[in-house]
Amino acid sequence: MTTYTIGVLHGDGIGPEITKATIEVLEAAAARAGGVNFEFVKLPMGWEAIDQYNDPIPQVTKDALKDMHGWIMGPHDSAAYPEQHKENRNPSGELRHSFDLYANVRPAKTMEGIKSVVGQANLVIYRENTEGYYCDRNMYIGVGEWQITPDVVVSAGVFTRRAVERIAHAAFQMAMQRRKKVTIVHKANVIKLGSGLFLKVCREVGEHYPEVEVDDFHIDEMTAHLVRRAHFFDVIVTENMFGDILSDLAGELVGSLGLAPSINTNENQAMAQAAHGSAPDIAGQNIANPVGLMLSTVMFLEWLASRHSDESLLSVARTMESGITATISSGVTTKDLGGSVSTTAFTAAIVEHIAR
Repeated sequence: MTTYTIGVLHGDGIGPEITKATIEVLEAAAARAGGVNFEFVKLPMGWEAIDQYNDPIPQVTKDALKDMHGWIMGPHDSAAYPEQHKENRNPSGELRHSFDLYANVRPAKTMEGIKSVVGQANLVIYRENTEGYYCDRNMYIGVGEWQITPDVVVSAGVFTRRAVERIAHAAFQMAMQRRKKVTIVHKANVIKLGSGLFLKVCREVGEHYPEVEVDDFHIDEMTAHLVRRAHFFDVIVTENMFGDILSDLAGELVGSLGLAPSINTNENQAMAQAAHGSAPDIAGQNIANPVGLMLSTVMFLEWLASRHSDESLLSVARTMESGITATISSGVTTKDLGGSVSTTAFTAAIVEHIAR
């Protein structure tokens, strides 16, 4: 029986509450499914790390993560950090940059018991995670943004063939497991060189997957298409900023951003991280919705199962997911979804479903 070492970064705001709930459900699913062991290692991040190390993502945490199979990361409240820390990458951006987690994978799928704005939909967005217009992570050293005068700022967007090729391959490989359709989202009509390279390279990669149907849309028209016919899309591949915006839109359209999961991956490691923020206004009230992080952990288990060819991990993922969906479809939900149960009561209901 293999033991997988998983880092746990509780984070800020509602982070400790939803992370604790996620680990509870994961442990229940592992006990039910059997065949796999997990070793959870708690590591400092966010305000906890600032208090201990004067750094929201200290080197001791990054060093420990190097030897782990992956980690579960709660949200951070970097907007509230002391000014000295706002000059650096936030914890999420730093880990994506440090570990070259180039693929941010964000599905948007309708769920039974959750009202969708767009009817039935089941799509996944592959967001390039290392460059584009995200100035805090698109340079090897330094930040891709300069203030020329008090009234003039230049922000750089970076597009490289290497980065586009690997996110495109990841997207097409996923499409081969789904409905064999990839949509490239870009702005090549205006950003002719940068976004043009993204479109060109994605099209070239698509030639290696002749079974996959390929189309493309400009980012502005894509937002309208998502609202009007989300069911039409299967796998969407796009650059960093466009992917960030589209995935938040898609998550809200199919039910709630609070339900939206994601993972950040390279070939060897993955980070489970919900798409939403730390919600400091409701922290400590035991009303936070943990589903986004729980489903992110399901995605992480699926990735880990594929990476290590371990069917036991896939069984844990299916058990965990079925417990979550069964609980929601039964009408037991947190306040944000129209229910009335607390975070802990909702978690206990999922654990009970898994046990049954």
